[in-house]
Amino acid sequence: MAMPTDLAAAVDESHAALAEFVKGNPEPLKRMYSQRDDVSLGNPFGPFQRGWKDCTEWMARTATVYSEGRAIAFDTVATHMTSDLACLVEVERYAAKVGRGTEPSAVTLRVTTIFRPEDGTWKIVHRHSDPIAHAQPPESVVQR
Repeated sequence: MAMPTDLAAAVDESHAALAEFVKGNPEPLKRMYSQRDDVSLGNPFGPFQRGWKDCTEWMARTATVYSEGRAIAFDTVATHMTSDLACLVEVERYAAKVGRGTEPSAVTLRVTTIFRPEDGTWKIVHRHSDPIAHAQPPESVVQR
């Protein structure tokens, strides 16, 4: 199923917001989120967050980890859509200074983003990203 134009525009907007995020600017991505209490966020730097306030505070904190970044590619793995929700599964690729790094590093994230129509536009209600973009050994799930 092809994405409707309005969802495709929201996905493009989210990609532009993520390109800003890896420069250290969380504001465009925060504007993409629903402001309802059921939003959730899971990123590679900490536990899941729930609710507008906690999610946007965590986004702001996480954006400080990145600087001088640029988006390289957004590779779509799958798109699933109903009239109530749309799920986008992607591999995102960036180059950015991360943490205290002084040189740009390659960043590859496995991402699931769920959108919901609100007030005539698609808003993000959940985003989960992690750095597992390649096969991992079974021992990688063991807590040490």
